[in-house]
Amino acid sequence: MSVLRLMGTETEYAISDFEDSAVNPLQLPFDVVAGAADPQTQGIRWDYGEEDPTNDARGMRLSRASAPASMLTDAPQLHITNVIAPNGGRIYVDHAHPEYSAPETTDPFAALCYDHAGDMLMEQAVARACSQTGRRIELHRNNVDGKGASWGTHENYQMLRGVPFQNVQQFMTAHFVSRQIFAGSGRVGIGERSEIAGYQLSQRADYIHDRIGLQTTFDRPIINTRDESHSTADRRRLHVIVGDANRMDVPQVLKLGTTSMLLWMLETRYLRHTLETSEPEESIDFVNPVDTLHAISHDLSLARRFALDDGGAISAIDMQIRLYQAVERTGYDVYGCRAHEATRVNWPDTATEDIMVLWHDTLVDLERIRDADDNQRLNMRDESSRIEWFAKWQILELLRRRMNPSNEGKPDAATWADSRLRALDLSWSALDAHHGIFSKLSGRCEHLIGSEELNKACTEPPETTRAWLRSQLIRRFPDQIIGVAWGRMTVADSRHAGNPRKLTLDMRDSENFDRSHCEATLLHAGSAAECVELLSAGGMRI
Repeated sequence: MSVLRLMGTETEYAISDFEDSAVNPLQLPFDVVAGAADPQTQGIRWDYGEEDPTNDARGMRLSRASAPASMLTDAPQLHITNVIAPNGGRIYVDHAHPEYSAPETTDPFAALCYDHAGDMLMEQAVARACSQTGRRIELHRNNVDGKGASWGTHENYQMLRGVPFQNVQQFMTAHFVSRQIFAGSGRVGIGERSEIAGYQLSQRADYIHDRIGLQTTFDRPIINTRDESHSTADRRRLHVIVGDANRMDVPQVLKLGTTSMLLWMLETRYLRHTLETSEPEESIDFVNPVDTLHAISHDLSLARRFALDDGGAISAIDMQIRLYQAVERTGYDVYGCRAHEATRVNWPDTATEDIMVLWHDTLVDLERIRDADDNQRLNMRDESSRIEWFAKWQILELLRRRMNPSNEGKPDAATWADSRLRALDLSWSALDAHHGIFSKLSGRCEHLIGSEELNKACTEPPETTRAWLRSQLIRRFPDQIIGVAWGRMTVADSRHAGNPRKLTLDMRDSENFDRSHCEATLLHAGSAAECVELLSAGGMRI
């Protein structure tokens, strides 16, 4: 066990018509999802039967009568459009936004690749939608409109169900509250409706209002308790709604990798029966985590300290150092040190080693930013190549100074309300390279995946998860697939004349349905039904 685990992302995109501001905004996402559809596969339905949105990880269940309609995602809606992407992911309409759910992967670098492949797939869908409708549709990878609305960028992690949820809640609260110092994508405006002029680290922070809860579209919580694993009974899915929509590689992979490492630490201590001593030597419990989440996002100095329940206080950087050290200590206990390097854990795989090095180095970057004044910060190119909110701040601050040349380089904070800065902020998130500033500046950013990998991830599924079988079955037998879900597939069996039937393949155990287990069976089978029968029986696996 290490950073490697089943994980994936979901991204809702803002959508608009570049030329027609009066267009029906509810129609546009359907146009885009229709643009993503393949005529051969567009009749395959999404199977909502395995979803369970009212099941709560705290050991209770919300009655359906008490649940808001927006929470009941297992109730199919007549006008919802679903497309199974060629890479095994899903493209659909969610709360008036086109959404891309990446296929399951097993490490944060692959998850990063398939996450950003979604941007390319959505841009291709937009191009087709524009051709089909005559509109000029635009997508933005962001989380706010600055006028009170927010939409999600979600993460999903499979973990051992046996780990007490109170331990997950404790460590993940500390992490999600403080990780925005490296995972925030930056935002012009403070408050849900940008009531205060200014700039902050995170787009999502101001819209989080509860410590813990089942809901995702109102009073959003730091810890979401939706217990819907899409897996076997011994696993749960940690569903994270508190993150930003990142454009840069480093914050995105760190967001995924550091969260996975903390889960690894909790799982390791659980398996070793040491949860009773699992707390770090010093407190990680903020007195008021919701207020602290907001305040950290608003603190560009990175120096402010926040109250802990033991009477102490800590900065966001020092909290992340505390969490990093807790993972390192567990790593020493499990894997020992590298030969001749007493200060480095002998991590078992490259992905884990790379995440831990990147986490450490980014915390060093943040300490340098904290210790610099604004003039020095404007010249910090290495740090801005890895930290998104900081890279965006540099561009916006330079423009702000040009707008106020007579004010000795320190323009009044009210200038953050200038519409030109808001437009530049929006441009950062535009997927269209012609209208987006990020694509023009991406050469300054540290890249962890190449264009060849991204292009492949648009059309080919991950080989190490059930996404491979999902994609390949649809590709080979598109007219025989009836329904698809994350954990199962239903196919038509027409081999018996006059007696057609349906067969369902239970794929909840993702590790048994990757390429290594299923390729020989798939090649041997003459139909989807035969493949399902063989895989259900375990007859042809290698």
